Amino acid sequence: MFAAIDVGSNTVRLLLGHAINGRVEPFCYERRITRLKGGATSSGLAPEAMARTLAALQEFALLIQQAQPVACRAVGTAALRQAANAQAFLHTVTAETGIAIETITGEEEARLSGLGVMTALLPVPESCLVVDIGGGSTEFALIENGCVLFQTSTPLGVVTLAETCHSAESLKNTISALLDPIFTLLSDACPCPLSKLDLVGTAGTVTTLAAMHLQMTCYDWRLINNCRLTATDLSQLQAQLHALSPIERELLPGMETGRGDLILPGIDILQSIMARIAAPTVIVSDFGLLEGVLCDLAVQSDANN
Repeated sequence: MFAAIDVGSNTVRLLLGHAINGRVEPFCYERRITRLKGGATSSGLAPEAMARTLAALQEFALLIQQAQPVACRAVGTAALRQAANAQAFLHTVTAETGIAIETITGEEEARLSGLGVMTALLPVPESCLVVDIGGGSTEFALIENGCVLFQTSTPLGVVTLAETCHSAESLKNTISALLDPIFTLLSDACPCPLSKLDLVGTAGTVTTLAAMHLQMTCYDWRLINNCRLTATDLSQLQAQLHALSPIERELLPGMETGRGDLILPGIDILQSIMARIAAPTVIVSDFGLLEGVLCDLAVQSDANN
């Protein structure tokens, strides 16, 4: 058994499980919305956000101690890449929990997300663009026949948008400014027209939209994996959510508590990406970065034995 931890800008997650023949078999999965990037300033992460995240990691440390995995890897993403006080926080986490968090690059995050997503897809697309919409950044992995041809990251995240863009025009302009250069690079790297790619989405925004579309009262990752959302589905959800307050949104089936003010910026990002590659649907994957970390641990373990 292996343990993987993803310390994200909005959510902290733990996966205990096995990776056999490129497929992930979860044993224990835990997630906490701690909004690590929430309230961040030029001075760094907010004290309240760090306290929430530390508390979640203390819970995870106990579960890991009980499970005694062969190996554990904890990775940190955009919030920790960007914060001026990240190193002090990481030192506190290690001292309090014994968990050593490795802050990975956006490119490594994209690679691992793509690796994790591919373990969930049935059938596996021949060519696809994997998009991981996070709290502080969005990652892209261009995959053909199981090989990553291109990976990149942009500091476009739902927490950042929710806290800094207070008008529809500001939101649209920010998304365009960050996506335009990414798609120039993707066009150059892709061996086929972008419109020929299957679009695959992972992380909380996309999985929450799938859960809402399915009107889930109890989240089931098995039904989320390979769910397909059309552009019409997204427009209908967007119209429904626009009419509600963040608190009212969180009362809807499938909506996760703590995501009420984040879901609409997430839809805007996803719709902008779909428009750029003329994708009629997005394939949803509950698996992503966390599962990619677990698979990487299994590969390294096999290589060392």
